[in-house]
Amino acid sequence: QVPLVESGGGLVQAGGSLRLSCAASRIIFSTNVMGWYRQVPGKQRELVAAISIAGITTYAESVKGRFTISRDNAKNTVYLQMNSVKPEDTAVYYCNAGPNWGRTGLYWGEGTLVTVSS
Repeated sequence: QVPLVESGGGLVQAGGSLRLSCAASRIIFSTNVMGWYRQVPGKQRELVAAISIAGITTYAESVKGRFTISRDNAKNTVYLQMNSVKPEDTAVYYCNAGPNWGRTGLYWGEGTLVTVSS
């Protein structure tokens, strides 16, 4: 059973918007920092954004002011709102969960592909 399930990826034009969702079990969601990572072929997976249980957020410099991470405690779901997307945002986006702020968690989703056309 996959602990985290992403959805919402797809094809979007540069300058457009997309919202990714990550559904988790209640126990994983309520006890872990939730984050979004992305990876392109040939490169390491990189942190895009993370949100603590208390709602504290952090973002990669490349997405600050354009992306917003949020969590819905009633739905055990974390979102990544992507606005003003650029072709360089094209990647597979992965949801991640772990207990420690600033460290990659052990739980991963299978990823969702985001393609931004120019």
